[in-house]
This record gives sequence, C-alpha cells and structure tokens, in this order.
Amino acid sequence: MITLDQLRAALSRDRAPAPTPANATGSGAEGRSPVLVAQPSDQPRPPPQGWETEAVLAVGTSGSTGEPKTVLLGAEALTTSAELTHARLGGPGTWLLALPTTHIAGIQVLVRSIVAGTEPGVMDLAAGFRASGFATTARTVLATPGRHYTALVPTQLARLVAIEGPGLAAIRQFDAVLIGGAATPPALLERSRQLGVRVVTTYGMSETSGGCVYDGLPLDGVRVRLVDGRIEVGGPVLALGYQGGERFGEWFRTGDLGRIRPDGTLEVLGRADDVIISGGENIAPAQVERALTAQAGVREACVVGLADPEWGQVVGAAVVPDDPSAPPDVDELCAAVGEAVGRFAMPKRVVFVSELPQRGPGKVDRRAVASSFG
Repeated sequence: MITLDQLRAALSRDRAPAPTPANATGSGAEGRSPVLVAQPSDQPRPPPQGWETEAVLAVGTSGSTGEPKTVLLGAEALTTSAELTHARLGGPGTWLLALPTTHIAGIQVLVRSIVAGTEPGVMDLAAGFRASGFATTARTVLATPGRHYTALVPTQLARLVAIEGPGLAAIRQFDAVLIGGAATPPALLERSRQLGVRVVTTYGMSETSGGCVYDGLPLDGVRVRLVDGRIEVGGPVLALGYQGGERFGEWFRTGDLGRIRPDGTLEVLGRADDVIISGGENIAPAQVERALTAQAGVREACVVGLADPEWGQVVGAAVVPDDPSAPPDVDELCAAVGEAVGRFAMPKRVVFVSELPQRGPGKVDRRAVASSFG
C-alpha cells in the first residue's frame, strides 16, 4: 500500500536520491527516487530504462483480458489529473480515502490531497468496507472547513444508500462523490441522487491517470474519440507507457467500446473483449446489464457469453436479487431485455447469486461468473 508521504516524495519535482524501498523497482535516473509500485508482485521488474526513467509510479493491470502489464505514470500526468478534477468539481477540498492504494483510484485520492494541500481522512479497510466505518472517518473530514470529496465503487455506494443511517447521513454532506471502477446501475444512481447524494460518474483507467471523463464529459484538455467504436483518449493525463514497451503516442486506444449520446456525452458500452456474438448478432453485456438492473428486485447483474453449439454463444445472466427469498420472475427479466435491447439479447440462462465475484475495487470477475454456470 502506498502512503501519502511516499507519494508526496515521488511527486516532488526536486527529489534527492533515496534508497530503494521494499515496494519499489530498481533505482531510476541519477538524482531521482525509485519508481513507486502500486501493486507489488513476486515477479521481478527490470529497472526503468530510457524514457521510463521519467516515471514516478508503476501500476499493475489485472490482466483480466490478456497478459498483466505495468503502467508507468509521470508526475505531470498525475498532478494534472488532480488539478482538472478539482476544476470540474468546484475547487480543491478535503478527501476521504475509502479505496485501496494498490489501484489508481485510491492513489488519485492521495494525489488530489497533495495538490490541494489538505490531509485526507483514511478509512480503515482491514475488515472490509462498512457504512459505520465510513461515517466515522467522514466526521473528521467533514469537520475540516471547505469542500469535501470522496471516491467510491458502485458496491460501496449501494451499501451506503441501502438504509437510513449514519453512512447515508454522512455521504449526503459531501460536495461530490466520484463513482467509478465499474458500470453503475442506473437504478442505483437514481436512488442515490433522490436521497441527496451528489454522485459524479467517472470513466478512466491507470493509463489515463484515473478518471478522465466525468458524467460523460471529458475533463478540460482531455480528448476523447471513437475509432471503429473503440474509445481512444488523448491529453495531458496519459501515462508514459507500459514498462518494457514503447512510449504512448498522442492517443491511447482503450479496450472499451462506446458511443456518443445525442446530448454529446460519452456512453461506455463495456469492453470489446466482452462482446457476445450470438447467431451473428453482437451483444454488448453492459446494455443487457442496464436493462436487468432497471427492473424491480434486481440489485446487480453480470452478463457473459456462454458457449453454445448452435448459436456460437448465448447470453448468460448472473443476477443478485434484492431479496434472495423472493427473486424476480425470470421470464419478466428476459422480456425486459428483449424490449430494451432486442430479442437476440435475451438471456438464455439466468442464475441468482448472493453476490458477484470481484477481482479489484468494483470490478466484476467475469471469468468467475462464467464458471458459475457450469
């Protein structure tokens, strides 16, 4: 776990040489501290070479759709991202850290705090995320004058707004609550906003220094375009590149599909690798998931492609019901998908589960979900 002091030293423009800590790569260029590593690994990392010596932070990707990679980030991209975030939200403020700093979302809470010159409130996640623990940490943060922010994944938001209590009372007082890491069910967003939570949806990744599109609109200076349906991002928040690879160019081609809504905002349709091809039809799981989670009694849903000898793939849906003892009617769920997306996207198999397996903050492990169908 990266600490505030480690990150503050790494972001300093005039750092002195420092001994290599246990969670760093080999020493960088002379006069520079080693690169901080956000996700420690048993695999040895070669010391930065050439352009890689500009990096201050290395963040490992999950490798969920391929070989794991190490993203190298420079100080300028990280701090620019923080500055643009504050500009979009209404100014610097005090942050509550409720995410692990093994991932870019948690790291950026610390970077924003450093840029703002404020001390973040740090939630103890040793026993997992609890609404009561969030409320306790929030009391310290909210006692600080000025604006107040936090960043959460959808599962955390769902727990805070599930019932009236200190967690909900606390989150209502924040000036903005950034939600990212995974697609947020529309019903959860609607409920949260109705309850007075100032939710801001974010889209981004380690390669873009974290969230760079807020509520569908890129941060100032960030450029987004679609090439053959694939989202590409450019601008000052881009990482330097992958360790052991070539430096990124002007544009970074993501693994995500998207489209531009009539109002000009970006809609993320999910990863290109997750697209289900059934009988020649391309089905974006995110569209089916949105249709399912819009139905009464559905808390969460994950849609995957299941091998089928006739259709190539069929749609499988793992659904987390609000009430496990009285799950929604399967036929009604499938009909809702048919109406919202098309009959070709209707799930052929539906299973009800108590929770969806995860492989990182807010990210559903689709491989594990697929295996649950047998």
